[in-house]
Amino acid sequence: MSTAAPATATPANPRSHNASSYRVTPARILRSEWHKLRSLRSTWITLLSASALILGIGLLMGATYESGGGDADMDTVVLVLIGVQLAQLAIAVLGVLVTAGEYATGMIRASMTAVPRRLPVLWAKAAVFGAVVFAVSLVTAFATYLPAALLLSDTDQATSLGDPGVIRALLGCATALTLLGLIALGLGSALRSVPGAVGVFLGGVMVLPEVLGMLPYDIVHDATKYAPTKATEALTSAQPVVEGASPGGALLALALTAAATLALASTLLKRRDV
Repeated sequence: MSTAAPATATPANPRSHNASSYRVTPARILRSEWHKLRSLRSTWITLLSASALILGIGLLMGATYESGGGDADMDTVVLVLIGVQLAQLAIAVLGVLVTAGEYATGMIRASMTAVPRRLPVLWAKAAVFGAVVFAVSLVTAFATYLPAALLLSDTDQATSLGDPGVIRALLGCATALTLLGLIALGLGSALRSVPGAVGVFLGGVMVLPEVLGMLPYDIVHDATKYAPTKATEALTSAQPVVEGASPGGALLALALTAAATLALASTLLKRRDV
């Protein structure tokens, strides 16, 4: 007596099963960009360099500061986070490398082949990069301020985390560095050249506003106080900056500049060949 062999269940449409396994989704694009960012040594070298600059200079300022030197009216958060002025360049270089670096290596072709719509790649790069920079910058800001405040506790710069504006300034420091990095990321995508994008960031974002600010015109002075580097100073200060932008205005100016840069990069990415 023969028995019938058990029937094996087969999917109604094997092709649809395979297609769903390789479907491009926002989560998978984000995961891909995260793997790219974390697998590069330049990412961690640059981030650690930026953090070391902020932390090292901040602790040095706290350890060597002496009362009575004429700096009592200086904002304490600005004093201990003065290394941000150097760290922002390191963050900008990393932002440029995230986008323009792929054009230099040719990796961008593989990225755009996998995601033909293109724009999700740029948005995923911006999201992953922004999240990483914000997290590292925020930890660094608190890790610098807390020991530096202890070192300054017996001076005329004595302050604490609970003082008005201190936590806002620490959050503002991380936010400003993140937005500056996104501006650089957008420039890297738009220009597709690491040296070119770094040069434009240095000249147009960091140097030009300082030069224009020296012109004897009120309208120019009022405009330059919302420039990215000036806005960063306002966001990193616990006290209102004299003749500077308000924290809310500085944040809006930085956010709009980053959004405009990314919008330009998105437009060029759609119109140009890879």
